[in-house]
Amino acid sequence: MKPKKKNFKRTISLNDYLKASRIGSREAEKELKGPGFHSTNRVHVSKKTYTRKLKHKGADV
Repeated sequence: MKPKKKNFKRTISLNDYLKASRIGSREAEKELKGPGFHSTNRVHVSKKTYTRKLKHKGADV
C-alpha cells in the first residue's frame, strides 16, 4: 500500500488573508503601544465639565 499524499492548499482564501492581516495588525500595535489593553475609542469630554483635579484647573503644582 502506498502512503496517502497530503493535499496542501495552493491558494489563499479570503478568510486566511483576513486572519493573517488581523494577527499582523495586532503584533504591530503591541510593538507601538506595549503590552496590555489599549482602548481605541474614547468618549469626548467637554472642556466645560467640572473636575476637581489640579491638572485640569490650570494650576502649576
